[in-house]
Amino acid sequence: MKEEFYAYIEGLQDRITSALEAADGAARFRQDIWERPEGGGGRTRVIENGDVFEKGGVNISAVHGPLPESMQKYFGVAEADFFACGLSLVLHPKSPMVPTVHANWRYFEMYGPDGQVADSWFGGGQDLTPYYLFEEDARHFHRVCRLACDAHDPEFYPEYKEKCDRYFWNAHRGEARGVGGLFFDYLKPGPDRSASDWYAFVTGVGDSFLEAYLPIVQRRKSAAWGESERHWQEIRRGRYVEFNLVHDKGTLFGLRTNGRIESILMSLPPVVRWAYDHHPEPGTPEAELLEVLKNPREWA
Repeated sequence: MKEEFYAYIEGLQDRITSALEAADGAARFRQDIWERPEGGGGRTRVIENGDVFEKGGVNISAVHGPLPESMQKYFGVAEADFFACGLSLVLHPKSPMVPTVHANWRYFEMYGPDGQVADSWFGGGQDLTPYYLFEEDARHFHRVCRLACDAHDPEFYPEYKEKCDRYFWNAHRGEARGVGGLFFDYLKPGPDRSASDWYAFVTGVGDSFLEAYLPIVQRRKSAAWGESERHWQEIRRGRYVEFNLVHDKGTLFGLRTNGRIESILMSLPPVVRWAYDHHPEPGTPEAELLEVLKNPREWA
């Protein structure tokens, strides 16, 4: 399974980066091949200073070796070896009218003393973080997510949408990071679904990403904006940074397993602002966005 899934994310990285370069029209991805001293490595691709994307990354990795002590405690296991691979992407557009997007699809194995797989699971999801609320965009993103889920089980979308709303929640701010999408983890083979079933589901969601995001980029990338919209975008980017550094499990996993720091922190936007005790004026588009972030809605 690990070879099959890694081959899938290699191809998916190629498809996504090619489509994003075409959408940007100016910038191209820079590629870094890196190795992890304890075992494994990855292929990082970063785009910067484009006509559409100010900064973004589409990274794949496959790492393995002894499970670090901090992760042993996290998983509640003794010494064990592990394998983890996945694709992680974050795109920060230049225009405040185009939303930031994040996605991740991953596979994990843990091994017993005999070297056999003792546990394995899939995880992942995709979520949208707008700076200005366009309901048409939120509905489109969630409809594509729902269709990807419904192809496998009609109960998946409501379950994983609700988990996304709970996971991407900045508890110290009392607000969501964005308008959500899908989040799933610990999808393990069992009596009802095999590892191949979960593989089909997770790769189906991965295949839906470009359909979910690129039409939004095309709709919004030429919209007018000015300094006040940019100021608001930078404030909201600050909230994005807060979530990733305080709450995000993927960031913490990378830091605790001696991952490549440049790839781990690729998710952070290039220009960010923290304004003391900032509150938008009531009735403004900025205030409208905050109301939705504090009270997640049903979009599909």
